[in-house]
Amino acid sequence: AGLFVWRLRNTGVLQIPCRFVQLYHVANNRLITFQYFNFLKRMYVTQCNKDLSQRAKPKSDSIVSPLHELQQLDQEKKAVHRISPVSPVHHLGSETSSRNELREMKLAAETEDSVIPVGAESKEDRQWKEMKLQLDDLPGILARLSKIKLTALVVSTTSAGFAMAPVPFELTCFLLASLGTGLASCAANSINQFFEVPFDSNMNRTKNRPLVRGQISPLLAVCFAASCGIPGIALLTLGVNPLTGALGAFNIFLYTCCYTPLKRMSIANTWVGAVVGAIPPVMGWTAATGSLDAGALLLGGILYSWQFPHFNALSWGLREDYSRGGYCMMSVTHPGLCRRVALRHCLALIGLSTVAPVLNITTWTFPVISLPINLYISYLGFRFYRDADRSSSRKLFFCSLWHLPMLLLVMFTCKKSVLEKEDKGNLPGGSHETAMEIRLP
Repeated sequence: AGLFVWRLRNTGVLQIPCRFVQLYHVANNRLITFQYFNFLKRMYVTQCNKDLSQRAKPKSDSIVSPLHELQQLDQEKKAVHRISPVSPVHHLGSETSSRNELREMKLAAETEDSVIPVGAESKEDRQWKEMKLQLDDLPGILARLSKIKLTALVVSTTSAGFAMAPVPFELTCFLLASLGTGLASCAANSINQFFEVPFDSNMNRTKNRPLVRGQISPLLAVCFAASCGIPGIALLTLGVNPLTGALGAFNIFLYTCCYTPLKRMSIANTWVGAVVGAIPPVMGWTAATGSLDAGALLLGGILYSWQFPHFNALSWGLREDYSRGGYCMMSVTHPGLCRRVALRHCLALIGLSTVAPVLNITTWTFPVISLPINLYISYLGFRFYRDADRSSSRKLFFCSLWHLPMLLLVMFTCKKSVLEKEDKGNLPGGSHETAMEIRLP
């Protein structure tokens, strides 16, 4: 009997923890937790008050065409009814909590009619928008299409070539030459952007151009280029002289048909582009004189050499962009050659400035006065060659922006007058009095 009592006592003690665990599970299953009560309350709201539920049409199948899907999105109106949040219930049996619940349910029923559109802005952002061309925006768009700043630089170098010519200044011929050259430059730049739309879209520097953004159609861009190029070449040919018109037509062909495709094929595009930039001052010289002289070639050589430090320094900071666009530039494929060429042509500017008085274009004061600015750009070219970083390339680029107009201005101030050339050319052995008789009417 004692052993039987001892066994019952041991088994009872051992089963006490298991019974407590079982009792806890049973009690826990029978009790209603706060989360479960909140779920039941929301189910009641959605089933009994169907106006408070969210009405949304299920998404259409992906087989439907995108155009049909956009039409359906325009016809649909998605709306969400705002439901005020319900405060948690802490005392289930108290009267105050039930009153609060009734109050909140009434507020939720009152806000039933307050409808807020959802996704209105996001839906508009996702859809393709039709770009409507406004007449007020057209001049700015065409100015960016023709690269108006680059065109202004081309016209200014043409004017410098006209002013450096050893002939009397004619205002009508000067205006016709400047206008014709500007129209030819606008045409060439517009055709260039027309060909490079898929490549410009990959570059941060060119992704906002009008054709890339779809602000104008390609047909309008081609029509604008034709309306600029044909009158420009006709103006240079008929209003100035045929030689200047031929140079303008050749420059458009060289820029659009040679330089533009070469940018994705070979680094020789930089040398071809330098020739394109060197022709405008030659056109100014031929517009004034009607012939290709040594002075025209010298001005073209100065512009040719100046473009290498200018463009190579610019392209050094845009290597990632050019690589994304698929352009074959020296700064991307041959970085060492890019720096060496920039330095060589900085030094070449000193030599070309020295040749000017030898060719009887300027006085001997021009090489002396232009030496400091030529030495400074050569110093920055050496820094760019040695350091090969963005800081040195940026300094060289900004120096090239003011170097060229200052060099041309100094060259114009040191230009030999027409009277001195007449004395040396027409009267090698005559006296001063005879020269005055010939110059005076």
